[in-house]
Amino acid sequence: MIRDSLVGSRIRERRVMAGLKQAELAATVNISASYLNLIEHNKRRIGGKLLVDLAGALGVEPSLLSEGAEAALIATLREAAADAPKAEPELDRTDEFAGRFPGWARLVAERHQQVQSLERTVEALSDRFAHDPHLATSMHELLSMVTAIRSTAGILHESKDIEPEWQGRFHRNLNEDSQRLADSAQSLVDFLDTTQQDTTRGTSPQDEMDAFLKEQSYHFPALEQSGGWPDQIIDATTTLKSTAARSMARHLLATYQRDAQAMPKHVFLEAIKDIGVRPDALAQRFGVSLPAAMRRCAAMPAEDMPMAVGLVVSDGAGALLVRHEVEGFPVPRFSAACAKWPLFHALTRPMQPVRATVEMAGRDGLQFDCLAVAEPVGPVSFEKDPLYQASMLILPNDEKSNEPRLIGSTCRICPRRKCQGRSVHSILTDGI
Repeated sequence: MIRDSLVGSRIRERRVMAGLKQAELAATVNISASYLNLIEHNKRRIGGKLLVDLAGALGVEPSLLSEGAEAALIATLREAAADAPKAEPELDRTDEFAGRFPGWARLVAERHQQVQSLERTVEALSDRFAHDPHLATSMHELLSMVTAIRSTAGILHESKDIEPEWQGRFHRNLNEDSQRLADSAQSLVDFLDTTQQDTTRGTSPQDEMDAFLKEQSYHFPALEQSGGWPDQIIDATTTLKSTAARSMARHLLATYQRDAQAMPKHVFLEAIKDIGVRPDALAQRFGVSLPAAMRRCAAMPAEDMPMAVGLVVSDGAGALLVRHEVEGFPVPRFSAACAKWPLFHALTRPMQPVRATVEMAGRDGLQFDCLAVAEPVGPVSFEKDPLYQASMLILPNDEKSNEPRLIGSTCRICPRRKCQGRSVHSILTDGI
């Protein structure tokens, strides 16, 4: 909580920002300049009418002088400090910093939030580095500008007495670097929007399939009825452009239709209300395989489910065939997924269900229940070796486990420093 002893400091800060001299402000509220000087140095407590008069003269709400910066600003500053422990910020004086220098505090908070946003951008786009040199160069330029901004902000924060001339230079640098950062970021967004719409550049049949499934929210009402046909849905979309993608979609929708016939939507949802999102129990009730029950859980409309549900399907080589993400559990688009996923563990022990509580690497450390199983593709025969396909249902876990399996999305953006499964260096290991 902001200390009351800082009211004078806030008054002085607001007076300087308004360009008023002590004598001018004192005369406005009918007190002496010497008394105002004592107030501003926190040697006299004030309240009531005088506080209201001072706030009116400074053009601010009285609460801004008496209570200081908003709690959200304090929380953001503490979060910034937690993300930079090597800087050894004085956490016990966070409220004082925000109260005495609200402008600088907001600047530091805004830059921290900007860096957080860029970190999320890096996580989402780093998989494309090897595929797009233009993107790699652009991201390097963005990070260079972020570094310059953080350096300037750090100097302003750590230096107690900076001459006005140098303050002006630093302000000008911050303004110019921020403008360049905003312009470059917008250009990068425009570039990404263009490449996403350009189907001739870097778009594979799997990309088309992923876009098609997301477009439909992984649910196809037409196939829930007996009269629906996969080809009707495929012909109605413009997302599936290649012959290969349309063939993949036809196979997936045929499987969806079989699952819908074996587990009708309204009956399946009633079963979930009865026994929960438990694919093993659901498989037994409907007499279907575990992967079929998992697929059906992931195909239900989000608004009808008691929790968010994600699904990942992999072939025996580890290629991801279905990427139905759940918030907090990102699935890589280009590079290989984390080798520690239960999905791949299931491939080492076919037909045996695998269950694990995992914690995804990241700022929030979210935990999930992952249920996986690998089963043969097609009928099993003595004449040929079976091919296996693994399915993993991803369920958010609100009850935190003390010993979760620590995993990531993909090595390229996993910040965990020590991991036996690491195959390549992470761009986030040492921070941004």
